[in-house]
Amino acid sequence: MSVVIVIPARFASSRYPGKPLVELRGADGTKRSLIRRSWDAARQVAGVDRVIVATDDSRIADHAAGFGAEVAMTSTTCRNGTERCAEVLANLPDTPEILVNLQGDAPLTPSWFVEDLVAGLRAAPGAEVATPVLNCSGAMRADLLADRAAGRVGGTTAVFGADGRALYFSKEVLPFVPHDVAPDAASPVFHHVGVYAYRPQALAAYAGWPEGRLEKLEGLEQLRFLEHGRPVLCVEVEARGREFWELNNPSDVERIESMMRRMGMG
Repeated sequence: MSVVIVIPARFASSRYPGKPLVELRGADGTKRSLIRRSWDAARQVAGVDRVIVATDDSRIADHAAGFGAEVAMTSTTCRNGTERCAEVLANLPDTPEILVNLQGDAPLTPSWFVEDLVAGLRAAPGAEVATPVLNCSGAMRADLLADRAAGRVGGTTAVFGADGRALYFSKEVLPFVPHDVAPDAASPVFHHVGVYAYRPQALAAYAGWPEGRLEKLEGLEQLRFLEHGRPVLCVEVEARGREFWELNNPSDVERIESMMRRMGMG
């Protein structure tokens, strides 16, 4: 019943080159790189056997090894984090029950998001892929809309059915809401948290499929599963008072540092 977390990290991001090595200042003034903070978050997850940083860049590899991370070097031909995870899986001596993709730009991911995700996949034997979703308050929805209005690619939203199966993921703010939502009220919008849990057979299959049309348009790797008829289970997680945001753009550094100060994260 083994669980392995892989943190994919690449230097050549089109929107933010060198992003994994960007330093974030915590509430106590300590600066740590984005990849270090993502690794720290992964190590807080209970029930995990290994945490591996997967990269194709020696600068990231050397930095990660320097703070004690296990590093797997992967091909420069990997188009996204899921393909990078599939390459790591293919080279593991023992196949895990579940492989978790904790993307390296989400250092605020609470441990229970990943723990609840793994539990959700285990509780759904027919599911092969699962991902967390977080209900947006009116304030979070407003932040997402503000990013789009400013032409920035912010967070991703998820739309799913009554059975939890994903209908679509988008960088637009979906679904459309024809009225205002109070800042502290729940909205109909769900923020997709950039973590995935895969059963090995689904991850291995993904690597052999061509890039999907919608995947390419949206720049969202999980759409390849939907475009090839593989359901994705959305597991709702609870914030429990924690703030959450991914680092997508340079302007997000200040936003995430402000969140860390408010939450007292060092």
